[in-house]
Amino acid sequence: MSCPQDHVYWAPPARRTLRTVALSRPEHRTSPRRALPSAASREERQGRQEGQPRRDRRDRRDRRGSVVPGLALAAVGVAAAFGVHALVPAVPMLTAAVVLGVVAAHLPGAAGGAALVRGAARPGLSMAGKRLMRLGIVLLGLKLSLGDVVGLGWQALVMVVGVVLVTFFGTRWLGRRIGLSDDQALLVATGYSICGASAIGAVSGVLGKDDGDERHEAEVASSVALVTLCGTLAIAVLPLLRTPLGLDATEFGRWVGAGVHDVGQVVATAQTAGPQALTEAVLVKLIRVAMLAPLVAGVALSRRRTPGHPVDGSGHRPALLPLFVVGFLATVALRSTGILGTAVLDAADTTQQLLLAAALFGLGSAVHLPTLARSGGPRMALLGLGSWLLIAAAAYAGVTLTT
Repeated sequence: MSCPQDHVYWAPPARRTLRTVALSRPEHRTSPRRALPSAASREERQGRQEGQPRRDRRDRRDRRGSVVPGLALAAVGVAAAFGVHALVPAVPMLTAAVVLGVVAAHLPGAAGGAALVRGAARPGLSMAGKRLMRLGIVLLGLKLSLGDVVGLGWQALVMVVGVVLVTFFGTRWLGRRIGLSDDQALLVATGYSICGASAIGAVSGVLGKDDGDERHEAEVASSVALVTLCGTLAIAVLPLLRTPLGLDATEFGRWVGAGVHDVGQVVATAQTAGPQALTEAVLVKLIRVAMLAPLVAGVALSRRRTPGHPVDGSGHRPALLPLFVVGFLATVALRSTGILGTAVLDAADTTQQLLLAAALFGLGSAVHLPTLARSGGPRMALLGLGSWLLIAAAAYAGVTLTT
């Protein structure tokens, strides 16, 4: 007679159950014995650990070495721009730096991958266009004092804010209407409404783009070139319109300060009407510069809330207020205390001009005119002309209503 199926094993059921449960627990399971590392493997691992710092140091040296040709070329470009300004004072040094950068990018052989501008010098030129630009923006705050802003009066403050808002949103709307990318329209609108290339460099830093993004660099460079070109034309055109428009020295200075982009271009344009016009132009212009921080913060906040643009290439959100904008505000506060002497402010102004000139040379060298013409050159020209007319009309209306 066969045994029931439950009694196939000889152990009692209770003992079998306890043993099975005990052996099934993870802490009672055995694992194969690991082989001890040999002396050779230990030495190899130790060698890799000791060699890692050496490789890191070598990588850092390689990165520093890769930017040296570009920074050296930017220094040569700054020296050449200074020489152009010395020979032709009507041409601001920053304008000359952009133009020379564009020229350097189109010298014979510059389009080749092994050529200097688009080859060995590219890392350093890109660094100049981004890092040196930010340092220049920080020092730009030393031009502005809170006392100067308050002393201009609330009507002038309202006028400047209105001109900035109309120009910014009007230019963005026009850029999207004619088919430009949102980033391109944003960069041009920022440059026209605030302070030219410096504002473009500030806003480009909160768009969440990767370093080395060639498309983004091209958009920044073409925006800078467009704004610089129109600001340079204003130096010649606006003084001719003073008499037909019936503007006195104060009104002309405020019109120039509210309607011309770069600080140097404002000075070159307003000085044609005398010292009173120059003083008013610089004060109004610096109020526009003061709006750089809230504009950058607004753009960064908008990007954080926009689907598809929440993070940069490394997975980080763009800062709501970038460090260089915090530095700009700090230098404004420092200037407002009155503890800085004239010599310090003059040295800071010279340093800021040199940094921005190097940055603009680097940005100009990223402009490739044939590519720009194929990828929206006529539309960019149309946007530049439309925005130029818009800010000139808005500034003229604001000046006549508040003066």
